[in-house]
Amino acid sequence: MKRAGRGRQPTKIDSPNVETFMEMLFAERGASVNTASAYRRDLKQLEDFLKSRNAGMDGCSSDDLRAYMARMERDGMASRTAARRLSALRQFYRFLYAEGLRGDDPSSAIDAPRLGRSLPKILSEDDVERLLAAARARPGPEGRRLVCLLEIAYATGLRVSELVSLPLAAAARDERLLIVWGKGGKERMVPLTEAATEATATYRNDRAHFLGGQTESRFLFPSRSAEGHLTRRRLGQLLKELALECGIDPAKVSPHVLRHAFATHLLDHGADLRSVQQMLGHADISTTQIYTHVLGQRLRSIIENHHPLAEKH
Repeated sequence: MKRAGRGRQPTKIDSPNVETFMEMLFAERGASVNTASAYRRDLKQLEDFLKSRNAGMDGCSSDDLRAYMARMERDGMASRTAARRLSALRQFYRFLYAEGLRGDDPSSAIDAPRLGRSLPKILSEDDVERLLAAARARPGPEGRRLVCLLEIAYATGLRVSELVSLPLAAAARDERLLIVWGKGGKERMVPLTEAATEATATYRNDRAHFLGGQTESRFLFPSRSAEGHLTRRRLGQLLKELALECGIDPAKVSPHVLRHAFATHLLDHGADLRSVQQMLGHADISTTQIYTHVLGQRLRSIIENHHPLAEKH
């Protein structure tokens, strides 16, 4: 399948119905290559397990699937990983049933693993300022690119894949607005801060430094990588190096953590949940609501000062 890999062979699965399912993910749901690859890996894990029971993907029973979930639990797999795998197989078998490729859905009787509500890792506002100060202290084009990446990430809360693959024309219509194509090909507009706008304008003068012999590139952050733009892995490495330089635990810092910081700090300063949902590109507001569990001093202050039952000192 042409879209299943960029320079790497797709994971081979014996069931031809998996390929039909993958085509549906691309054609009807607009799944990204990364999302499709994750589904394929999860279904491959299921197929390997079923083979050990002399069962096949297309004809397995609910008992086979229960045994698969039990094996993951015995192996000590994290409940969220197990839930993700269950989600992949459920969507596969619902697809087979809907398309008339099976007369039943064996996944419908499978209970999901219980999930504890894990709160996102958060950087404080001071942590973000330290990261930015360390980036500004780096000389030359590399330093100015890193400042631009940090300012845009913290100003917009973009997903890392959205950030590194930003087209050069993303801010062409209005320098204070960023046009982002997110999951499922959905377009959204995200406002840029003045600092992010200035950092982007400064970095554009250095952009040719990263073209790697190309005369031009459609990406804002071009590189010599196979993708043609800065990779997610490289950005993660740069952030961890920066964290070490400014005395922050590198385990606390990643592009995804910057996205969490953006959302939490906005809510902490009074932004409404619906606006944050739109900027993050969340389809469901319940996904955004997790940030209300990590609000800091502002929420405590409101409760202490304005709640009618708060103790007065």
